Amino acid sequence: MKKFILPLLVAGALFAAPAYAQKQNPVAAAAVSKSTKGAQTYTVQPQLSTLGWVGKKVGGQHNGTVAVKDGSVQVKGNQIVGGTFAFDMNSIKVEDLKDAEWNGKLVGHLKNDDFFGVSSNPTANFVITSVKPIKADASGNNAQISGNLTIKGKTNPVTFPAKVGVKDGVASASGVATVDRTKYDVKYGSTLFGAAADKAIEDNFTLSFHVIAKQ
Repeated sequence: MKKFILPLLVAGALFAAPAYAQKQNPVAAAAVSKSTKGAQTYTVQPQLSTLGWVGKKVGGQHNGTVAVKDGSVQVKGNQIVGGTFAFDMNSIKVEDLKDAEWNGKLVGHLKNDDFFGVSSNPTANFVITSVKPIKADASGNNAQISGNLTIKGKTNPVTFPAKVGVKDGVASASGVATVDRTKYDVKYGSTLFGAAADKAIEDNFTLSFHVIAKQ
């Protein structure tokens, strides 16, 4: 286990502040503003919300969590129409390594500039740009969420299926998103950037999330 590096971002993650989104993409920002006009704002409950990650490499994988820092969800009637979320990258945890020394080494590596450069980028963000109803699938996903994910100072669009709902003053969303880490300048161990095939870390990692917000 000399090479304990892995490909996981965490994030996040998720959500970029609306003002930042406007600066980066005025058209998307205008669409968000229109869709959320007249909506009620629910406050994200960090203690009830979770973000998990899984990153795979040759011969294995690692998994862990990142803490939800704060956020808000916009609701019209019983529909989620928008949201912004922030994740604390300093809270990155590795759950599968039980040896304290190796666990600490991996967490330290994830926090350095090879991966997430946490000292310079302590927060990952996500802003929802659209929520489209879909026919429920086998996992119960009933919506397609699109938004802008910011990790390590880089912002890219992501789209993923999710299970969303609003009831009795509580809004919830859960699902799994697949993210290409190389788009966020996290290139360590990628075969696209020189890593040997037998030491490669997959470019894609997954983020599983469960977010609860209340009025």
